[in-house]
Amino acid sequence: MFNRGNQAGGSQRRALAGAFAAFAGALAADPGTRPDTLLARIAHKHVAVGVTDDQYTIVHKYLFAAIADVLGEAVTPDVAAAWDEVYWLMAGALIAQEARLCLEAQVRPGHPWRQWTVLERREETTDTVSFLLRPADGGPAPQARAGQYVSVRVKMPDGVHQLRQYSLSSAPGDQVRRITVKRLHGRGAPDGEVSNLLHRTLRAGDELSVSAPFGDVVLDESDAPLVLVSAGIGCTPMTGMLAHLAATASTRSVRVLHADRSPAGHALRGDMTRLVDVLPAARATFWYEQPTPEVPGSRTGLMDLDGIVLPTDASVYLCGPLPFMRAIRSQLLRAGIAARNIRYEVFGPDLWLADAAA
Repeated sequence: MFNRGNQAGGSQRRALAGAFAAFAGALAADPGTRPDTLLARIAHKHVAVGVTDDQYTIVHKYLFAAIADVLGEAVTPDVAAAWDEVYWLMAGALIAQEARLCLEAQVRPGHPWRQWTVLERREETTDTVSFLLRPADGGPAPQARAGQYVSVRVKMPDGVHQLRQYSLSSAPGDQVRRITVKRLHGRGAPDGEVSNLLHRTLRAGDELSVSAPFGDVVLDESDAPLVLVSAGIGCTPMTGMLAHLAATASTRSVRVLHADRSPAGHALRGDMTRLVDVLPAARATFWYEQPTPEVPGSRTGLMDLDGIVLPTDASVYLCGPLPFMRAIRSQLLRAGIAARNIRYEVFGPDLWLADAAA
């Protein structure tokens, strides 16, 4: 159900412990309010991978065995009872949210899957490929919102199923949906299992098991100025948002900021440029670490917002590597944008929340 690489590296358990601690901290800070909003991201992820109510009992068993093992004598009966109460409050809130999400998506709990046919495979860069998908049964595509993702379920060579989430990189209202997959290289750790398998084996005409769309970081429907900030493959939900804005003939003020190693490695660069050109009040600025004369107006180096004038009432969406998002968020706050107006999407376990709770 969860990424074996993240489990082996410890990031999955850090994310679990961080979410648990953050929930407990929120309860302690405001005992009269249950922090359901804090759990929305987790609930969407759980439904997208098929978590069911009974699995909370399994997690409870092993989580509390780990707590007792790590803390030893510090876990008195009173301490154990308090943490047990916090766990079941958190589990109850998640179970309620997940039931509502399943109802809205019209899927059975634990069964968000449907077969989709690959209509086309597009090589975007040497390490990135897009797959255009359509429901294999010929029925309508499920409703989606710009910024959401789907889970893809594949069977690995050793017989174990693995799931990964990929943002919709096309307009969510279309019958044909697109996901864009970057082949992950481990750089000292194992390579990405699913991304490499999809790159090697998935071709037009094949079928793929795909979940209904989920994700709470979605494009708002206001008229506020919009700032889309991304790095690397974090451009995928931003491209989906731009496609939605273009499809709805939006007149919103849109500023697109993207950082990458080079133009050749910038997946969906042509799409982003074309969509910005279509939107009447949109403009883009790209940063590349490698100097490039071939992209007029681009900047060299890491993204730096000094000199970039941004409206302080803008709705901001962030997606990219965690260090990048932390650095840019700090720059945005210094530029006068309120923290409540900055939303971020993390690919993989949400270690931002885990680190904040540490």
